[in-house]
Amino acid sequence: MKLDMHCHLDLYKNPIDIIEKCNEKGLYVLSITTTPKAYIGTNRLVSNNKRIKTALGLHPELAHIRQNELDIFDMLFPQVEYIGEVGLDGGKDYKQYADVQLKVFKHILKKVHHGGGRIMSIHSRSSATEVVDQLKGIDGIPIFHWFTGSELELRNAVKIGAWFSVGPAMMNSIKGKRIIELIPKDRLLTETDGPFAKVSGKNLFPWDVEKAIAGISKIWGCDPEYVEAKIEENFRNILKFK
Repeated sequence: MKLDMHCHLDLYKNPIDIIEKCNEKGLYVLSITTTPKAYIGTNRLVSNNKRIKTALGLHPELAHIRQNELDIFDMLFPQVEYIGEVGLDGGKDYKQYADVQLKVFKHILKKVHHGGGRIMSIHSRSSATEVVDQLKGIDGIPIFHWFTGSELELRNAVKIGAWFSVGPAMMNSIKGKRIIELIPKDRLLTETDGPFAKVSGKNLFPWDVEKAIAGISKIWGCDPEYVEAKIEENFRNILKFK
């Protein structure tokens, strides 16, 4: 079983073709949305696909211009199993919106906590410490997508029970490989972050999780088959939460 735990299906030029190919390959995909309004159309695209689920999100990079969609988020929340992409972004282009990002993130986490918890795909660029602090005591399972924090921040995220999804693009840097090496094997899942993420200048597709599996196998010093089996085991364990 191959799993893409963070992919923006609706943002490909030809999402229907991508979905058909995912089904042909038997892939399990979590289709991530960046705004509550986007969830409605994106979920309609995959409504008849048992292996493709849609997550309800409000991306921190869009929080300052889409915070008015929190009412839509609240309306849709009861019908969803997954939340994402949500979190904080402390990058130079977005740290000026830190206050509104935090307001939106707190609202979402409160909804998740009082709504019985959810599996969440979390954005934490340049903000991992604050994200971990906000997640403490929240009912639900956070999966840090493409974690880029420090080793200390990684350890703190592990302590609160966080999981991590890693993709081929993380293999492009020494730091990315080091992060994968440090993630507990039983907390690791695969992703692509397509179509945003690229390898060798080419956009990634859900089936490119094979490249992630190959990269992880080199880091772990094992066969790709072992990695794939471990990812499947981890995925089945995280589904027990539901």
